[in-house]
Parts: sequence; structure tokens; C-alpha cells
Amino acid sequence: MDNFITVASVGDIPQGSAKAFRVNERMIAVFNTDDGYHAIDDTCPHMGASLAAGHVEDQVVTCPWHAWRFSICDGTWCDNSTINVDSFEVRVIDDTIQVCVPNTENPPDSEPENDPR
Repeated sequence: MDNFITVASVGDIPQGSAKAFRVNERMIAVFNTDDGYHAIDDTCPHMGASLAAGHVEDQVVTCPWHAWRFSICDGTWCDNSTINVDSFEVRVIDDTIQVCVPNTENPPDSEPENDPR
């Protein structure tokens, strides 16, 4: 089941910029580009900088701290494709921007902590 969460209204993220939002206990960067909205993890895996604060050019965001570069379309690190940040589906319904972020509180493969088994 898709779990789309409304993060903003159309117009809240100016074209060519990004904003970070907390969704299901994760920080997500939502980018507004010429070809629409894209969403990836907001936290750079190198040192934890906000990717929403980075510079975007040609569908690539550059981390503001140490210049690690990630595709805003799929989260791939541009300098080593074996590393990536998660990317998320984005949709616009009426005037709202929604992001599909899995709920990680109780992943389907894990048992609840209070399970008496």
C-alpha cells in the first residue's frame, strides 16, 4: 500500500530550489526542477549535511559541506554508483505535493518488541 504524505503546497518550494521535511521520522529533501518534483534523503551520508541546502544543477545536488554530488532523480552518488541515498516517489494532487516514504517504525520483516513469543 502506498503511503503518500502531504509535505507542502504547490508554490511553497520555488522552482530551482529545495526544502527539507520530516516524514515518517526521516528528513526528506524535496526539489522543484524544470521537469517536476524529486525527493531523496536529506542527509548526506558523508558528514550529515542537509542536501536541501545544496546547489542543484543538471539534476544533481552538491552537498554544501564537502561537495559530494547526488542525483536528485534516484539518489545515486555521482562519483561512486555503489553508494546512494534513498529516493522517493513524488506526486502532485490538486495543489499539494505528496511524497511516498515507507514507515520504518515496524518494518514488515521484524517482530514487535513486545511480542511474547
